[in-house]
Amino acid sequence: MTVVATDRIDMADSSDERTLDMMFEWLEPTPEGFKVEIVEGNIYMSPQRDTHWEVIFDIVEQLRARYPRKRLKSDVRIDFPGRLNGFASDVVALSEEATKDASGRWRYQDIELVAEVISKDTAANDYGSKKATYATAGVPVYLIVDPYTGTWHLHTLPKEDEYRSVLSLDFGAPVDLTSTVVGLTLETGDFPRD
Repeated sequence: MTVVATDRIDMADSSDERTLDMMFEWLEPTPEGFKVEIVEGNIYMSPQRDTHWEVIFDIVEQLRARYPRKRLKSDVRIDFPGRLNGFASDVVALSEEATKDASGRWRYQDIELVAEVISKDTAANDYGSKKATYATAGVPVYLIVDPYTGTWHLHTLPKEDEYRSVLSLDFGAPVDLTSTVVGLTLETGDFPRD
């Protein structure tokens, strides 16, 4: 039992990045078909659903009109500010100048858009802690797509830990991003519902 206490003390003394790395290492290998994220030090593992993937794929296909494949990421770990935030966002669009950090991970400072597709078990994160973290990180465009309610929620103008502009509409209404850094419109009429 002393080893456990020592491990806990070592973890408490470690930097957040190193602790995140350790936590992700403990979770390897991740079972196929599952997504793992660490949000404020809590581990979340959720199964990927067909509807979830269809929405993600639809968004990525539409973003390809503006972003080359290399600048679009899905379920790739990116570390964010705050205590132990290692997110694997559903869709990330990176700036043209995007670079990886010393650990070989994409930097949150280079993100132009994040889109999260709601899962029942982790919806509170997407609407709560992750939204606050994305705002704190200065992510200019955060889109939440909710296949359970058939709605989308566009968050722009981050300031501190909140977004100053929020627009929520039903599937079928286009997401107009032409006045943002993204510079295009996403069609939502084909988004499936759960």
